[in-house]
Amino acid sequence: MNLRQVFVSVLMFGVAGLLLFMYLQAWIEEQHTESGEKLQQQIINQDFTLPPPGMPRRAALSRSAPPGLSKHEMAALGSRNWRGKADPFGVVAASLVSQLSDQQKMSESPLSWFRGVYLPPALRPLNKTLVKGGKWKDVDSAQEKRRSFLHDFCKKYNSRKQLRTHLVHLVSRIYVEDRHKVLYCEVPKAGCSNWKRVLMVLNGLAASAHNISHDDVHYGKHLRKLDSYDLKGIYTRLNTYTKTIFVRDPMERLVSAFRDKFEHPNSYYHPVFGKAIIKKYRHNANDEALKTGSGVKFKEFIQYLLDSHRPVGMDIHWEQVSNLCYPCLINYDFIGKFETLEEDANYFLQLVGAPAELKFPKFKDRHSSDERTSAEVVRQYLKELSKEERQLTYDFYYLDYLMFNYTSPIV
Repeated sequence: MNLRQVFVSVLMFGVAGLLLFMYLQAWIEEQHTESGEKLQQQIINQDFTLPPPGMPRRAALSRSAPPGLSKHEMAALGSRNWRGKADPFGVVAASLVSQLSDQQKMSESPLSWFRGVYLPPALRPLNKTLVKGGKWKDVDSAQEKRRSFLHDFCKKYNSRKQLRTHLVHLVSRIYVEDRHKVLYCEVPKAGCSNWKRVLMVLNGLAASAHNISHDDVHYGKHLRKLDSYDLKGIYTRLNTYTKTIFVRDPMERLVSAFRDKFEHPNSYYHPVFGKAIIKKYRHNANDEALKTGSGVKFKEFIQYLLDSHRPVGMDIHWEQVSNLCYPCLINYDFIGKFETLEEDANYFLQLVGAPAELKFPKFKDRHSSDERTSAEVVRQYLKELSKEERQLTYDFYYLDYLMFNYTSPIV
């Protein structure tokens, strides 16, 4: 056999092998698809509405759009119809696990079973038996209005997003305090540092919130997050602990984050975010700026925020609350606001039976000499943007404005 015949034989053998590989891959994908369709049908049988197979996302959204909802709102909400039982989370947790084959249970993470599942929209009454004194009447009234508003919003606009991620991601921002059965979802720039100090005191890790340093709060690893528990632990705590979230006017929170991370020396945000932002959005940037990433301007930061092809990813300090804490999927029992932080927080501490001497700290965590980010400060920063940029920034946080009943800014 000459060299040419050897080459042809090897070539034909390679082609045959490639065809066999392609056939096997197609067969495996077909089996996986059939398995997925069976699991999807199990979910449908639990009264969860999913768009028909093959229906484009836009068509599915259009079909489920509530009457009177504008295209602008639909784009922001990305909603689908939801109809189900009072506690679908528990139903699915029990039924899907029992119906999966042993092979599926071994090959898939338990948390992946919850893809495509909706969590319950129940609005449970607050347990106020531990509240003492009549001074909390106004705070309690405001709290009930916030809870009802968010519940009605989620119900009216069908904004319960389909769960396309693991349950572990859904609860990854939630801190756990087991002694007083508290779940706190961290929203950066809305009092989160002092809240973590309070949780450490409640958990017996510190005697006073005033003696805990910034580094201990954020880097000490003293507090557990909900995603560190097993599936049963997560489910039990979601359904029995008092869940709270503290939010802030989206524009104030955004400007506060920018001032904190880019207007002060920072060994992480300047080299990671600053360098990438300056490189992409600043024309004729000098070598020093490109090297250090310091001196990012607010307009450049907004260009990064609004860019669908960001040179570096999102960060929790300016991520939307709807993507941090999933308020229409997890039923928070208490909704505090940064604008009334102290009184809301102290009322919440009464609700969970915290020690009488424990009060929410008043001090500013860092850069205490700086003026607090207020509505007036925000207006000064927004002047650096064009009208279109202001509108797009508002659109970026549109869902947060709607969920928590914040007044839209004049853009």
